[in-house]
Amino acid sequence: MRKNGSIHKIIQVAPGSIAEEYGIEPGDSLLSVNGSEVEDVFDYRYLTRVEDLTIVIRKEKHSEEFLAMNLSPDEPEDWELEIEKDPSEDLGLEFESGLMDEYRSCRNRCIFCFVDQMPAGMRETLYFHDDDARLSFLQGNYITLTNMSDHDIDRIIRYHLEPINISFHTMNPALRCRMLHNRFAGEVFDKIKRLKEAGIEMNGQIVLCRGINDKAELEYSLKAFEQYLPQLRSVSVVPVGLTKYREHLPKLESFDRESACEVIEMIERWQNYYMERYGIHLVHASDEWYLLAGRELPEAERYDGYLQLENGVGMIRLLTEQVRETLEQTDAPVRTPCGKKRRVTVATGMLAARTLRSLADEITAVFPDVTVDVAPIRNDFFGEKITVSGLITGQDLVGQLQGKDLGENLLIPVNMLRSNEQVFLDDMTVSQIEETLQTKIVIVESDGRSLVDAITGTT
Repeated sequence: MRKNGSIHKIIQVAPGSIAEEYGIEPGDSLLSVNGSEVEDVFDYRYLTRVEDLTIVIRKEKHSEEFLAMNLSPDEPEDWELEIEKDPSEDLGLEFESGLMDEYRSCRNRCIFCFVDQMPAGMRETLYFHDDDARLSFLQGNYITLTNMSDHDIDRIIRYHLEPINISFHTMNPALRCRMLHNRFAGEVFDKIKRLKEAGIEMNGQIVLCRGINDKAELEYSLKAFEQYLPQLRSVSVVPVGLTKYREHLPKLESFDRESACEVIEMIERWQNYYMERYGIHLVHASDEWYLLAGRELPEAERYDGYLQLENGVGMIRLLTEQVRETLEQTDAPVRTPCGKKRRVTVATGMLAARTLRSLADEITAVFPDVTVDVAPIRNDFFGEKITVSGLITGQDLVGQLQGKDLGENLLIPVNMLRSNEQVFLDDMTVSQIEETLQTKIVIVESDGRSLVDAITGTT
């Protein structure tokens, strides 16, 4: 039996899974699949997507299965298991590392990097510069491709992994080198061409920096994306986020209302161009541009199915549509039993406060026994230029809401918290804030029905 090669420790086996049926336990390790080493999660997912499977598992010496066989420490401990399954059926294994490999740190030093704008004293993981292609497929992260070798591109093409999310920032190679502070950053366009020719679907983003990759440079980039159609499905344009911690970093300026209007007008002109020729809008301005410009958000149809929600493109339009659809399905007005009144407070970022106030008014028109206070939270932690709700810290919530009558509940959007945890960016917990504010916190998912239910107390 094999003793060397890549070893991936198993930390959990799903109950009722194939792995459990075959006696695999936490603490065991995966050595190979169908005779091939497993480099990382790419290989694992591809190699196990078959009907007939042979895997080699190294058993933990003290596992129940190992002890039941009365094997001595000198006996072989590698099991070769032959498995028949549906190609789409998962084995039920969870590994020590989600990537089954070390995370790859970023080789760039982008002039707009948010990690470099973090204050000292926060948890270590917040200072990790991530640019790992595998997270593009697993979590939707955007990557610059500067970390990717030809071997990585070969595997994406061989396994046909898609979509891949790419941080373009500019289509000008020399400017890209300057913005990413990496002399090789302009070489990625050959890799992107290979992905396009292989039929790999792509999404893109541009972090727009005033006076650097906007105006004529943005015009050039929006035109140049045409060469990647139809594999390139969408490109978002988002304004650079600037915290107050930019000492010794390149000087960057915030966009104002006038410059935001210019960006919107350019993007909408190119949307019309692509729609007329290809039937898609392709390029999209994030919601921040419209709120900053004081303009009405585009209609739902203009978002091409909301491909860029995680980049804040169409999030407010979709939320508005979902709230209204939920209210339309409700017989108005809805009175609470015995005329009981309900009052809640909704905390949000400065940017979306006006929209939340408007939606709250629409909800209370249908539920007249409910009163909603919208509390825009100023970002003192990162600086007032940061206006989105996803970067609000627990200490700013406490600092600005303590001592106020918040009603029965304080509602916060789920994006204020770490993924799948009740912890804010500054490591304050939901329970700590509840205790300080003496108010029950309700975490609201991002869809409109969840907002209506949380406000009305029907959850």
